[in-house]
Amino acid sequence: MIKVFFWRVPKRYIPWAFSRMALDRIALWRMEGVSFWKLLGTGKGETFTPRDGDATRWGLLVVIDDNKTDSLNQSKLINRWRQKSSSEFSVELQPISITGKWSGATPFSNLSKADSKWEGPVVAITRARIKWRKNFLFWRSVPPVTNSLHNSPGLKAAIGIGEAPIGLQGTFSLWESGEAVRNFAYRGEAHKAVIAATHREKWYAEELFGRFAVTKAEGNL
Repeated sequence: MIKVFFWRVPKRYIPWAFSRMALDRIALWRMEGVSFWKLLGTGKGETFTPRDGDATRWGLLVVIDDNKTDSLNQSKLINRWRQKSSSEFSVELQPISITGKWSGATPFSNLSKADSKWEGPVVAITRARIKWRKNFLFWRSVPPVTNSLHNSPGLKAAIGIGEAPIGLQGTFSLWESGEAVRNFAYRGEAHKAVIAATHREKWYAEELFGRFAVTKAEGNL
């Protein structure tokens, strides 16, 4: 199972949140049933530059055995975040289609897939490792796409995600349906243009794009 959390923390807890990005790694490495995890910073998802960053919202993505989900939800790690946060959004996901790798791995490949004709809400996750010499070119190309994304029919919410302030960037977006995602991805002119530029400029050292069925969601993104 894939479980994703996003927490909003008051400004006074921002230093605490930064520290947990380092300290929580130990607990996740040791957690039984966890095969993959990523601690995430977030941003507005508009330019993918450091100025986009939102230090009051933090995230966690975990791939965990189905029978260990309750243990994760009740763990000290999750409870610490709940005690400090002013709001929480959590979602359970099942892969529909995945292309690419994340940190050299294919973390969702062994999970059971949802029906390709899934008609419920869908999460799209994009993640890329950008080549350092290509960062400025990438940043110049992104705004038309993100503007198109945030104005797409069927989009419920979208934020930027990242494992580092620069170079490891992505988006987490929640959609009403798979059809809405496909319309943005394959019919939007801005998105088609940036896909062409991606192939031409080869600015990614690694990339992943995934669509996921939302099987359970709590809170607001």
